[in-house]
Amino acid sequence: MPPSIAEVTATLTAPGSMFEMDTADVRGVTLKVWKNCPPSLRSLLELSQLHGDKVFIVYEDEHYTFAEHFALAARFARYLVDDVGIVKGDRVAIAMRNFPEWSAAFWGAAAAGAVVVPLNAWWTGPELEYGLIDSGARVAVVDAERLERLGPHLVALGDLALVVVRPESVGADAGVGAVRWEDAVGSAGSGLPDVTIEPDDDATIFYTSGTTGRPKGALGTQRNICTNLLTLAFTQARAGARSGWASGSSGSSGSLSAGSSDNAMLLSVPLFHATGCHSILVANTAVGGKLVMMHKWDPERALELIEREHITTFGGVPAMVWQVLDSPDFDKRDTSSVRSVSYGGAPAPPELVRRITEHFPGAAPGNGYGLTETSSMTTYNAASDYVRHPDSVGVAAPVCELKVIGDDGSTLATGEVGELLIKGPNVVKGYWGKPEATAESFVDGWLHTGDVARIDDEGFVYIVDRAKDMVIRGGENVYCAEVEGAIFEHPDVADAAVIGVPHLVLGEEVGAVVQLRPGASAGAAELEAFVRERLAGFKTPTHWWFVDTPLPRNPAGKVLKRELRESLLSQSPGQSAGQSAGG
Repeated sequence: MPPSIAEVTATLTAPGSMFEMDTADVRGVTLKVWKNCPPSLRSLLELSQLHGDKVFIVYEDEHYTFAEHFALAARFARYLVDDVGIVKGDRVAIAMRNFPEWSAAFWGAAAAGAVVVPLNAWWTGPELEYGLIDSGARVAVVDAERLERLGPHLVALGDLALVVVRPESVGADAGVGAVRWEDAVGSAGSGLPDVTIEPDDDATIFYTSGTTGRPKGALGTQRNICTNLLTLAFTQARAGARSGWASGSSGSSGSLSAGSSDNAMLLSVPLFHATGCHSILVANTAVGGKLVMMHKWDPERALELIEREHITTFGGVPAMVWQVLDSPDFDKRDTSSVRSVSYGGAPAPPELVRRITEHFPGAAPGNGYGLTETSSMTTYNAASDYVRHPDSVGVAAPVCELKVIGDDGSTLATGEVGELLIKGPNVVKGYWGKPEATAESFVDGWLHTGDVARIDDEGFVYIVDRAKDMVIRGGENVYCAEVEGAIFEHPDVADAAVIGVPHLVLGEEVGAVVQLRPGASAGAAELEAFVRERLAGFKTPTHWWFVDTPLPRNPAGKVLKRELRESLLSQSPGQSAGQSAGG
């Protein structure tokens, strides 16, 4: 019988331990905090020098040691301060694929005291323009694909001082204001600039799609991100103790965990997500783990890299794990080095747990729950606990307080279903430049998640439904209002609603229900192309239904989406009630 969660927590957080807790006043709210939490991202970058000539980043055939990475980050920090004039609090955006320069730019900007703004690399030109203008970024670090998308919009970006471009991906004529990465870091001095950074200083702005259309920038602090690092390590240790393993042994680390110095992690999620940045990049920089990057996700390439680089941990979102397990190359590759398969960002069926234990007998499955607004992790479910509770996202870290409330705002009893609220040092300050949205979601230190959940008597959290009008496609949040807004721009559309369509691999796909104006003839192909011009591809509906009658609504005018979804999923997309949609 494993020790109880309370017993393990008491042992791990005892006075003098690595996970000892304290309290702190953060913006007028008393919070539980990790006593040994690093003060800033800059301090973590400085500590990474201790890993020296150990390989840190692998990208295709490129290898960067920790020492080489620190030198690049430090030179970029000096370039920002000495050549560009960046001061503490200025925003520096990153919009690119998972390249090694992404990491060096992130750490360099953070060490210079800048607020780092990772932008979704899948965004269109108008979406990237919005992120740069909304954040007030002075510098954008981009690759050739993003530079091409931004080309027509650079004139509107008056506050953007320059664009730095990955060298081999752009010609000599990169455009006005563009500077090559190699020129930026090649001319800079060595050593970090002299900047004092405090735990509650602003650190990052990560954009999360908004329920009313425009994305909102979640403003995170140094404390938020560094808290996540200790939380990852704690959940690793707790999983190990609960499973009867020593901390750091087989199965106790994962893509959502801090890992260990002998970890080799396959990076399968974008660094512009809080999970990719905070729980993978930051964690491996701190503990000395190897990070193996892919130019583009491909399950066969992933299996090749697992074998070549002796990967110990991989995961991402459930869709990626499914694809690796189902790959025809699976049995052709040596996957014996894998110790952990972890994921988050989307619902995972219990069947996936069974498949993981069957295909990776030496690995432990794991799943976590968190939001951009919680700086990645809040709860974690791993190893034997996950096998026992495969439908749960786990138990919260002890510095995170959870409660479930009813429609009237009252706290519900154990096991009752309501909205999940989170309080802790991992919860961000609010939304950049949006005081009304901040006041609505952050109340007296509590974050209103919009997720409907229940918590059992052991503390295991079960996500029952989403209160927010959102589809989760392969780990990407798609807010229905944003997609509906794009559909409504088409002159043929009289009414529209966006719903989630179940999908075995992706979890959900985006579906749209449309009522056309009288005499209009737009079909699915035309509307799909129309939306794709305005929004990133993952937000574009791939399932379309056309109806002749108004969409069902409640007295307040809100579309009854659950009723709509249930009635439509029994029909074939592209059909209305009994007639061809012409799509």
